[in-house]
Amino acid sequence: MSIQSNRLTEKDFIANFSDIHPPYEQDEGALIEASRCINCYDAPCTKSCPTSIDVPLFIKQITTGNVKGSAKTILTSNIMGAGCSKVCPVEKLCEGACVFNLMEEEPINIAKLQRYSTEKAISNNWKLFDRKKNTGKKVAVVGAGPAGLSCAHALSREGIDVTIFEKEEKSGGLMTYGVAAYKVTPEFCKDEVDYILSIGGIDVQYKKELGKNISLEELDKNYDAVFLAIGVGIARSLNIPGEELDGVIDAISFIYDLRTNDYSKISVGDHVAVIGMGMTAIDAATQSKRLGAKEVTMIYRRTENEKPCTQVELDLAKLDGCTFIWLASPKEIIGENGKVKKLVCNKIMLGEPDASGRRAPVDTGETFTIDVDMVIKAAGQIPFEKIVNTSSLQNKAGKIMIDKNNATNLKGVFAGGDAVNGGKEVVDAVQAGKMGAKGILEYLGL
Repeated sequence: MSIQSNRLTEKDFIANFSDIHPPYEQDEGALIEASRCINCYDAPCTKSCPTSIDVPLFIKQITTGNVKGSAKTILTSNIMGAGCSKVCPVEKLCEGACVFNLMEEEPINIAKLQRYSTEKAISNNWKLFDRKKNTGKKVAVVGAGPAGLSCAHALSREGIDVTIFEKEEKSGGLMTYGVAAYKVTPEFCKDEVDYILSIGGIDVQYKKELGKNISLEELDKNYDAVFLAIGVGIARSLNIPGEELDGVIDAISFIYDLRTNDYSKISVGDHVAVIGMGMTAIDAATQSKRLGAKEVTMIYRRTENEKPCTQVELDLAKLDGCTFIWLASPKEIIGENGKVKKLVCNKIMLGEPDASGRRAPVDTGETFTIDVDMVIKAAGQIPFEKIVNTSSLQNKAGKIMIDKNNATNLKGVFAGGDAVNGGKEVVDAVQAGKMGAKGILEYLGL
């Protein structure tokens, strides 16, 4: 067993990381699918969308040939509608709410239709929004992820000058650095960000990190308001012996490396264990297989019925050949010469429901061991508690606390997205950015 890079041919890498949800090849395909929609009154698909996209309207606009209008309907509600069409768990949102499910028919392919309209808007650079007259107000946004970009765009439309401070070299946050490469390419992420910024009035300053080379006090002094969209990103530790061994990596770092390097340069083991069963865990597992790992085993402390990922994501991992061990949790990683060799796991049973309503995992006292040469930790992410505490922000275990207007306890400072909720979907972050902009506009008397 060994960890190595460049396991496959260039042709294999291209095939393994190509678009997993290809768009309509011809306009007719979109028209045929759009014509299936029955334009429900009080549409459940719209109700289930965190950004409240008027789904029946944008689909109707496609059928009438008004694709530009369709794109505006989508992007008015969700400025990252193109990206969300690729990464949203639509099976539990809009498509899951489609009335066709009740008729035992395939739901409308809302995501693919949304992609159809929004990608045309981006590729043709349609100017769907105009800035209002400049108000003379300035707002600082910390973080150029979905929440930050959404807030910045909404504020710019109202004539406010926005400066975004981003710690990375590119905008997009989770979309650019934290999603499986076969869902969204770096090229697409750049195109979407460029389109969002094309409205004007938004300046992005890169390699600027809160708590390092910028401070909240400085921003609060120099701007009329501040919106914090710093997200989360610290991988949760397993707190077990052997976690420091060579071959143990967190899923966030693993996916980050995939998003910022050529696939042939990413090292992966022969036998990989992934700890966790969320979306990030699935992304790490499937990409390990697509990089050339011989065997990928996913380990989760509850049963399949309690999995945090969607069934669609789980099926994807199954199709990629990943195997699953349910009711197990890591106990110890055993190494040899400083390198990972074995993973010892506790056998688990489910006890009484925990605070989330799920039955709590209970250690049975029995263990089992599997041979591995790489362990990927995907047991969740925790907030940037040190940054939050240093800034005197009221918080709960590092999650910034806000009121109904997205305002923090500090005057003129607002927050939203993963930094507040601890980590949800991209679409939730976009909505949080919209709500943050609304709160700031009211605060500024606009």
